[in-house]
Amino acid sequence: MTPLWLGVIGLALALPVPALLARASWPLLAPAAGVVLWQSLALAAVLAFSGAALSTALWLVTDDDPAWWRIALHVAILTTGVLIWARFWWAAAQVWRETSARRARHRELVDLLGEPHGVLPAVRILSEQTPVAYCIPRHRDARVVISSGTVDALDAGALAAVLEHERAHVRARHDLVLETFGILHRAFPGPLRTDAPLRQSQVLVELMADDAARRAAGDPALARAIVALAGAPTPAGSLGAGSDALLRLERLTSPASTAARRTSAAASIALSVAVVVVPTVTLAVPWMYHALDVVFS
Repeated sequence: MTPLWLGVIGLALALPVPALLARASWPLLAPAAGVVLWQSLALAAVLAFSGAALSTALWLVTDDDPAWWRIALHVAILTTGVLIWARFWWAAAQVWRETSARRARHRELVDLLGEPHGVLPAVRILSEQTPVAYCIPRHRDARVVISSGTVDALDAGALAAVLEHERAHVRARHDLVLETFGILHRAFPGPLRTDAPLRQSQVLVELMADDAARRAAGDPALARAIVALAGAPTPAGSLGAGSDALLRLERLTSPASTAARRTSAAASIALSVAVVVVPTVTLAVPWMYHALDVVFS
């Protein structure tokens, strides 16, 4: 029954659980812990399908006289697990190559067309009246890009909030968080794929960057910046300050209490641990002992 149970857990964590969690607002109160929760769900789903595939392979070679329908079911589980891992490594290579090339080209363009900031050497100012603000992440020599329209539209406090928002993306390497979810999104076959983890991770990293901007410039300044940049375009491969404006403004105008944020963080961490540990302890570890007995007996 181990392959079946692990397969059921993998299916639940791949489809209905993310769909339900995406409707909940409490993970947004503590965005860093919320990211950990979404990462744990994705990891647990991959581990469940992997465990189902491994236990299925062992069952297929050790069962003496299985029924045809059990063979068909186990082959389907094994195929799903192998397919997810094959697609995972293919997606990792694709995302890394595409994103690296896109960012390298974009960085060269902004260095060519943009004017360096007089004080902040990593900032480039484009001669464009449309308010724009985004960052081009990189291990070294990242770029924060703003337009002259952004500079004209914002006062000093709001501009400081925007710059700190983008620098927070760069410092915390939020791009790696999003790339991981992008890889997992591509790795799961279409019938097992949902946009919820990728979408929620995009929202959460924006809220994390907002928290850094709030500490640096204050809530009113950040609110003015969000309004001015609402809907601003963000090039592919970059992280922009103009997305999810309504949600971010609502978070500023109706701030959660400290107790609510702590409760959200504690719940996210507890669920993160449970979703990874419980299936491992109750199903995977006993199966491993059984597998060792079969192999060495």
